[in-house]
This record gives sequence, C-alpha cells and structure tokens, in this order.
Amino acid sequence: MNVTAILVAALVVGGVGILIGFFLGISGEKFKVEVDERETAILGELPGNNCGGCGYAGCSGLAAAIVKGEAPVNQCPVGGAPVAAKIGEIMGVSAEEGARKVAFVKCAGTCEKANTDYEYTGNEDCGAMAFVPNGGPKSCNYGCLGYGSCVKACPFDAIHVVDGIAVVDKEACKACGKCIAACPKHLIEFVPYDAKHMVQCSSKDKGKDVMKACSVGCIGCHLCEKNCPKDAIHVIDNVAYIDQEKCVGCGICAQKCPKHIIL
Repeated sequence: MNVTAILVAALVVGGVGILIGFFLGISGEKFKVEVDERETAILGELPGNNCGGCGYAGCSGLAAAIVKGEAPVNQCPVGGAPVAAKIGEIMGVSAEEGARKVAFVKCAGTCEKANTDYEYTGNEDCGAMAFVPNGGPKSCNYGCLGYGSCVKACPFDAIHVVDGIAVVDKEACKACGKCIAACPKHLIEFVPYDAKHMVQCSSKDKGKDVMKACSVGCIGCHLCEKNCPKDAIHVIDNVAYIDQEKCVGCGICAQKCPKHIIL
C-alpha cells in the first residue's frame, strides 16, 4: 500500500470539497432571494393544513400572495376570522369578517327513498360511475352516488356517507372546497352557515320522471315560488333554487313543498 498516494488523494479530495463549499457559499449569498419578514410571520399564523381551499398552492403560496396584495387577509377559510385578524395586524389593515360558509349536499335520495335500476358490484368510486351503465345504479341521474369520493377528499373529516348519501357536518366543515371539486355530479355547494332553508335536490328532470326515480325529489311544482313573500325562491330547469341573500327564513316554502325537500 502506497501511503503517499493515499495522503495525496485525501488532500486532493479535501481541497476540492473546500473549494466547492466556498463556491456554494458565495453563490448562496449572491443569488439568495430575500423573503419579506411579513410573509414568514403570516405563514406562522396560518393553520398549516395546505388544503388549497384559499385557491393557492398551500399556506406558503397564500402568505406570499397576501404580502404582494394579490389576496385579502381573510382568504384562509380554515383559519376564519381569528386568523384573519392576526394577519390583518401583520399587514396593518383591518380584516373584514365575511359570512361563514359551509358545504351542502343537494340530494336527499337515501337508500330507502331513491330507486335503483340494477345492483352494482365493482369499484366503489364516484368518478368511476361515468363508465358504468346509466352513470350508476341510481335511477336519478342527478343524485348522490354514495361512494364517498367527497369523503376521501375532505381533509377535515367533515363529510360522511349516511344511508347512501353524503352528509356534511357543518360544525367540522372549513369550506375548503375539496368535496365540491371531488363530486362528479356537482351536488355540493357552499351556503351560509346560518342559512335557514336549502333545497336538497338537484334533479332537472320533469316532475313525473322525478317521482319514478325518487320519492322526495323536487317536482318543479312552483308552489314554493308562488308563496314566497320575499321572491327568494324560483324554479329553474325544473328544480327550486333559494337566493340566500333574499331569504328571511320564514319557512313558508318548506311548508308548501309537497315533497318536503326544502330543509
């Protein structure tokens, strides 16, 4: 064994390592990106769920957008008003408290109330139903499939399939929008947390066809619309819609609905 050769090799490797380290250090200082201290502070206040409900790629993306003025200080749906207030202090602005929103599933077609065309056995995924006959076993082509794609997407355990349909726990819901994006039937929407009445149906079929498919579906009879004193509910494409801005929660629409589909 040549001891001299080993020492020379060790010195060469060590010298190269020192040179590379020195070069990287200089490069790091020369090309480093300055981070606004407010961005770091805001990131520390955000909940860290990285759910994407704010419309940005995680909490770091939102923090950067707030500092740049591209997003309001109350953009985080998970943190809500408390986090918005803290971020407002960091940015030196007041945080306007918006109305809390929660997800709502527009379907009441439980196993007992909704009819089926056939028995399905296979991959239990809502998205996969696009490739099976009639878009799934349920007779209603607009109803909840009940296979829980929304459940899998929710990072807050706020939605579960109960008796064949998805049901939202509004106390746990953070309005991140993951369930809305996951539903292939587009059955889930945001409603105000304190909304008094909602139409739990999305079927655009005519009344007679709705009754064949589901015992509680909206039949577009217009009774709710005719009796609403605030012009807050209208039947559009054979299904009733409530304008939550106009609704005062009088309950007349729910009383007049023959299918009891207005919660």
